[in-house]
Amino acid sequence: MPNVHLTEPMQKYAQAQIESGAYANLSEVVRAGVRMLMEKDGARQFYTLKADLEMAATLAENGDFAEFDAQAFEPDAFDR
Repeated sequence: MPNVHLTEPMQKYAQAQIESGAYANLSEVVRAGVRMLMEKDGARQFYTLKADLEMAATLAENGDFAEFDAQAFEPDAFDR
C-alpha cells in the first residue's frame, strides 16, 4: 500500500486524535476515514435508489406505466 500524504492541517488533526487517545496511530485514523467514506457511499446509493423508486411510484400513480406480462417475460416458469 502506498504512503499517505496529508496536508499540514490534516496531519495536525490526525496527531491530535492520536494524542487524545481516540486512535493508537495514523493507520487507525486513516482506516476510520476510509470507513466513513464507504458508509457515505452506501448512503448515497440508498438515497439514489429511494429517489428512483419514488419517481417510479409517482409515474405509476399517474397512469404512466406498462402492464407486465410475467408469462411473456418468463414462459418456462409457467410450464408445470
